[in-house]
This record gives sequence, C-alpha cells and structure tokens, in this order.
Amino acid sequence: MQIKLEMEKQQAKQRIEKLRNEINYHRYVYHVLDKLEISDAALDSLKNELEKLERQYPEFITFDSPTQRVGGVPLEKFQKVQHSTPMMSLFDAFSQQDMKDWEKRLEKILNGIQPPLTPLIKGENSTPLTPLIKGENSTPLTPLIKGGGFYVELKMDGLAVALIYKQGKFVLGATRGDGETGEDVTQNLKTIEAIPLVLRRPEKNELIKIGLTDESIKKLYQALENGTIEARGEAIIPNKVFADLNKQYKKQGKPLLANPRNAVAGSIRQLDSKIAAERKLDCYIYSMVSLLIKGVGGIFQTHEQEHELANLLGFKVLKQNKYCPDLEEAIKFHNYWEKRRGKILFDCDGVVVVVNKLNLWEKLGVVGKGPRYIMAYKFAAEQATTIVEDVVWQIGRTGVLTPTAHLKPVKVYGVTISRATLHNLDEIRRLGLKIGDTVIIERAGDVIPKVVKVLTGLRQGKEKEIDPWEKCPNCGHIVVKKINEVAYRCVNKNCYAINLRNLIHWAGKNAMDIDGLGPKIIEQLMNQGLVKDVSDFYQLTVGDLKPLERFADKSAENLVAAIAAKKQVDLAKFIYSLGIRHVGEESALALAKHFGSLEKIKDASLDKINSIYDFGEIMAKSAFEWFHDKNNLQLLAKLAAAGVKIKNLQLTAKSVKLTEKIFVLTGSLGKLTRDQAKAKIRELGGDISSSVSKNTSYVVAGAEPGSKFDKAKKLGVKIINEEEFLKLIV
Repeated sequence: MQIKLEMEKQQAKQRIEKLRNEINYHRYVYHVLDKLEISDAALDSLKNELEKLERQYPEFITFDSPTQRVGGVPLEKFQKVQHSTPMMSLFDAFSQQDMKDWEKRLEKILNGIQPPLTPLIKGENSTPLTPLIKGENSTPLTPLIKGGGFYVELKMDGLAVALIYKQGKFVLGATRGDGETGEDVTQNLKTIEAIPLVLRRPEKNELIKIGLTDESIKKLYQALENGTIEARGEAIIPNKVFADLNKQYKKQGKPLLANPRNAVAGSIRQLDSKIAAERKLDCYIYSMVSLLIKGVGGIFQTHEQEHELANLLGFKVLKQNKYCPDLEEAIKFHNYWEKRRGKILFDCDGVVVVVNKLNLWEKLGVVGKGPRYIMAYKFAAEQATTIVEDVVWQIGRTGVLTPTAHLKPVKVYGVTISRATLHNLDEIRRLGLKIGDTVIIERAGDVIPKVVKVLTGLRQGKEKEIDPWEKCPNCGHIVVKKINEVAYRCVNKNCYAINLRNLIHWAGKNAMDIDGLGPKIIEQLMNQGLVKDVSDFYQLTVGDLKPLERFADKSAENLVAAIAAKKQVDLAKFIYSLGIRHVGEESALALAKHFGSLEKIKDASLDKINSIYDFGEIMAKSAFEWFHDKNNLQLLAKLAAAGVKIKNLQLTAKSVKLTEKIFVLTGSLGKLTRDQAKAKIRELGGDISSSVSKNTSYVVAGAEPGSKFDKAKKLGVKIINEEEFLKLIV
C-alpha cells in the first residue's frame, strides 16, 4: 500500500512539473510572442488541474508556480526598497526644434565642448550654449550620434517598476518611489501574467543573432545561474480593460477609476493582491539595468539589444519600438504615432528617443533629474480649457437634434478647435454645463472634440441654462422624445434639414457615389426647387443646371451624365443609400443576401427580418417600418419610374469555398483594401460581421488591430494574419 502511495505521489509530482512547464510555455507564447496556440478555456483547464494537484500535494508547490501569482494573505504595509541605481525621470521636448537643439547639445558634448551649465529643454534648468563666433578658428562637429542612431520607443503612461531576479527567479518587485527608494510590491506584480516568475534561458544561437559576443553570453548565463538580473519597465492597464472595469464598477455601485495611470498606481499599491489581480494589468520592459552596470560587466553595445534580450528572457517589449539611424527618422516615428495614438491599446503621451550606443551614455552623463542621452518627445496636448460661447442644435438626416458647443477658439492636439459635440441633453445634464462655462475639451487623434469637464469654480453668475428645443430649429415642427431614447427628434417628413442630409447621404461615396454631386450643389438644387427627394436627381437636365452658379455647358453635361451612370445599382448599395435608420452597409448587405430582391424585403414580416444573422430587434424594427411607410413606398416607385434599376448579380457567390464561414476584419491590410477583402469573402460564399462572437469563424488581423483582436483571443476565435487570409481565398 505504501509503495502504491509513493508511486502515485511521484506521478503527481511529475504531472505537476509538466503542467507548470506547459502553462509557463503558453504564458510566454501568448504574452511575449503574441500568439495563441490554445484557447483561454483550455489554459484555464490546465491551471485548474494544477491547482487541484497542488492542493492535494502542497509539498510540491514552488514559489514560481502559476497558481502562486495571487497571494492569499493581504499585507499590512509595504516595505521600503533601496534601488541599485536611481530610477531617473526624463526631460521633455515638445517640438521638432526642441529635438534638434537637444541633438546639437549632445554632439557638442561628445566633441569635447564644455556642456552647458543648464540644458535648453524645459526641466534642465540651464543657460544656452554660446555659439561659435563667425570666423573663429574651429573645426566642424563630428556627428557621433548619427553614426549609432537612436532607439525610439512609445512612451507608456503607467507606473515604472523594477523587477529583481536571483538565479533567474523573480524575488522582488518595487515601485519607482522617489527614484532612490521605492516600495516592495512583489506580491501585486506577481499577479501580472506578462511578468515571468522564472526567466527563460535563451539558446546561444538566439543571443548570437542579436549581436552578443561569446564573452557576453558567458556573463549572461552566469547571471542567470548564480547572479542577479534587474529589469525595469512600465506597468500599464490596457484602455479596453480600463473601460470594462469602469462599466463593471458602475453596475456594482463602486467608485469609478479616474484614469488609466491612476488605476495602475492604485492597483499596484493595493495591500490585497486579489484586488490587483482583478485589474488585469500588463507590463513592458525597456531596460535590463543590472546587465549595464560595471558590477556585472555590461554585455550590450546598444540599447536596442537590451530590448531584444528582454524579449528572449521572457519579458514583453513593445513591438512598435524601432531603431532610427538619425533624428529625422525618430521625428517621423513620433509623427506617425501621434496621428495614430487613438489606435494604441494603452495610454501613450509621446515617444522616448534614446541614444542607441551605450558607450556614449557615460560621456553624455546625467544632469539634474535625468540622463542627457534620453529625451521624451511629447505628443501635442489632447486637452485644453476654453469657454462655451453658445450651444447650437443641429439636425441630422434621421431627424435627431444634436447639441454642438460653439467655443472660444483654442488649439488642441495641434488643431484650432471652435466646435465640440455635446451628444444629447442627457450628456449636458451629466456635465452640468451652462453657456458661458469654462470647460476642458479633449481631442484624441481624428476624433471629434468633446467637452469632458466643466470647471464650475470659474463661474461668474452670468452663465445660462441650456434647454431642449420644443420646436425644430429648421422647420418649426414639434420636437418629440420617445420613451427609452435620449434623443430629441423632429418628426416632420418634409423638414428641410432632414431632406438635405438624406439627399447628401444618397449621393455620398459609400452610397450611390455620384461624382460631382456634393453638399453645396445639392443645397443649391434644393433652394432652387429642382430637387425635393432623391428621385428628382434623375429628372435633372442640362437646361435645369446651366442657369445655376458654378455651372456651364460642360459641367452641367458632366453632372447629368454622372447621375445617369449610377442608375444601375446593387441591391445592397441601394438599401444603404436609402438612409434607413440603424441600417449600415453590412446590415444592408445582410438584407440583400437574405431576401434577394426589393419586393421580397417589402413583403417580409418583422419576424423574418429579425431572424437575419447579426440583426437586432431595433435594427429589424427600423427596416420593417421603413418598407411599410406609405411615403417611402411612393419614393421607391418614383425611383423605378425615373429609371433606377436594381441588380443582384454581385450577391451570388461564385464559389462555396467559404460557405457558412463568418469573418471579422480588424486592423489595416497591406495588399488588399478593406472593401476588396470583403468582396472576395462574399464572392466565395462567406459572411462578414462587424463584431466578434462565438459564431465567428475567423478574425483577420492586419496592422494595428483593435479591440476585436482582444475579444477574439478571449473567446478563442481563430485569428489569422493577412498572409494566411490570402492563402485562404486563393
């Protein structure tokens, strides 16, 4: 009996070790290599098995087991930690000229010219260098930095952390604190899956590939086996996780997290690691500091190698970071990501430009609070304060009245802003906004500016309340607010503003795409009484257009010809062009594919429309009501009489290769446009959805994928890149 128990125990030990190795492998593949080899559900199953075995055989639990990421007993307080070397702050630059001035100062220092007592960039408390006097006997500066270039990184807005490993095992994690002394937050940092509990031992050929010498490799292996390795990086909270947590907290009646940066700091400084664990933090490494200092005998030649080695050791590093041979390329990198900052999955307020050659760092040195060889090149401000001078209600093509704030012009994110959306009256009430208020406005990337906060402390008592319109500001018709809706709406079918926007939508690029029929032309046609609805476009003659402003014989002929050229249209595009509320391009296609003809759609019951895949009740009801409205049916008849012909040829798949396969596209494709990819999927019998669900067959991930990518990983949906997608559609 005893022998049997010993055998079972030995088998359990072996199973525990294999489970631990397997789970750690998939952690590395998922968090570091950004690949998904097994589903989250399968990984959870492995973890559950490991947890049960460790509960049964606690003597086999090791500190680095995946089950030990969340400590069981909350701490009473954090212990202080003295940093091996200071965790320094960075100086900031705000313009290209700032960056060029910084480079010039560095070149002068490297060429033996006395550095300034104080640097030029804000935060470097200094006086500018004295320029060389014209005619002075001097030699030109040698561009030492350009020879080694810069390594440029996205600047993460989170919490700086130091991670200490002894003999390759994670033993201590600390916050930055005051730079000299931080707090021991090991227990909370262990909850972050991206932080390895045991460092990976890279193969020699991997290390040679990143440029390490035999001597450097030997030192690294010694540090892994018997020494100390310290990595430094940034703990962050992904934007989507932050948003989801606040939704959850709102439902639970808990205080909301103020912003991602505060959320990270608050999470890591929780005495109970279980609270930190629920925040689902992430961590990226940017320095292997212990392998730089003389005590270990530095093994790198460049800062880029630090990132490459961190990745090989099992840490996450930002894949967007890159080597730039000169400052011009570094500035291009900054400008590229500034335009795309809305696509970055975490808070990012600029880039960090680092002199790449490590042997230059000691020469450049440190001044004040930070190193000379690193500069944070900030993005343009996303927020600014200004005054709301008026609120104007605008009417859309569905009749919804939207309040727009007219602002005292202010520059935000490099653009002068004088308007900001207020969405609806509920949002105005939530903000407590009045005309005359001083407000904070925000603009992220190309997103429409919005008011995010009212500074009530700056009120002077002359501010005015904002009330909803009782009548349409355009036609004077009564405005209504339906139950369960936040919007106020003009229900007058003949409202000029609604009709104008419907006409503009019909002729727009994604709808009928009538060349030369822009908003100003359409408004002129309406004002002259030539067009009342979209069918009137097809009745226009050259004689109608010639007397109008900006029209001559040729331009009038061109527009009439352009309108005539679009008389034949696919059913899906026709439905979308009608501007039915809640029915976008994909839902218009779904209607077209499901019913095949306009007549069948008109005859369909609400239940039949509601049965279409990816159709919700609101969308189905809106489509049903539109095709059963007397005025809309008259419009369809007028379009037919005007010669508009609907064709269904493109709705028939040429192949059944992708039948019953549902695709979701995310990110930018390189070899195909989004429309080309969609057309190919439909041609092969596949379907396209705008959202990821358990029914999704494939998520096609291009460059800079969005939240759909994360959801696919969470649900275990198969994710393919563009190359795999192209092979699939051959």
